[in-house]
Amino acid sequence: MQPATKSVSVKALANVSRDEFAAILAGPPERAAAWVAAAAHNGIVEAQAVYGQYLLDGHGTERDVDAAFVWFRHAARRDHPMAMNMLGRCYEHGWGTAPCAPVAVYWYRLAARAGLDWGMYNYASALALGNGIECDRAEALVWFRRAADLGHAKSLNFIGSFYEDGWSVEADAEVALGYYRRAAEGGDFRGQFNYARLLAERGEIGEALQWLQRVPRTATAAFIAKMRGWLAASPVNAFRALERSLAENPPPLQQLATRPAAAMNFTQESHS
Repeated sequence: MQPATKSVSVKALANVSRDEFAAILAGPPERAAAWVAAAAHNGIVEAQAVYGQYLLDGHGTERDVDAAFVWFRHAARRDHPMAMNMLGRCYEHGWGTAPCAPVAVYWYRLAARAGLDWGMYNYASALALGNGIECDRAEALVWFRRAADLGHAKSLNFIGSFYEDGWSVEADAEVALGYYRRAAEGGDFRGQFNYARLLAERGEIGEALQWLQRVPRTATAAFIAKMRGWLAASPVNAFRALERSLAENPPPLQQLATRPAAAMNFTQESHS
């Protein structure tokens, strides 16, 4: 696969309609990447954020984490919330730059304050775990709640763990179960596992098994490995059978989630 190039003219960019551009993005990845690259090079901040994502994921172009970092930085410096969040991810994981947890927190905080649910989640996670910033679970819970109010499934799951473990709140298994259920229904694989785990503790084995079977569809390999250990040690025959099934038929590996950038708005002006 060849890198996306600036083969799309400025005139073509200026004349394409929003519906036409949406069709391009939904079409062949190589063509989409070429158009997004051209828009990014012509100063459209939303395109810069999305092109960074394409480069990070290898979507329609060669994967290039160094270039992805550069484009996220361009857009983040122009106050693009998702680019701020993704720049934080780059600093957290060492994508295109040396890892630096405090700098990651700086960008997560900006993304959170800009109203982005993923920024809120990542900033809250850092606060809850003391990663790059002093641990402050009470403040973390505030940000998780803000993200959860926007429907952010992973934040719902984390709030469930606060109530299960009694972090900054009184432990309450029923409240935890409710948050895990909402996270599970929202598609979060950790929420699905935690919801199933608490259901199993209540003796609701059939429903728990249904949720456990969903986890491998979106979970990372590392999480599946942990889940398999839990299943193998379970006294429930059906759970041990699921573990054997996963061992014999491993699910496709999931990459570390990078969270796609928001859909582009090409009604804004470009800046050369």
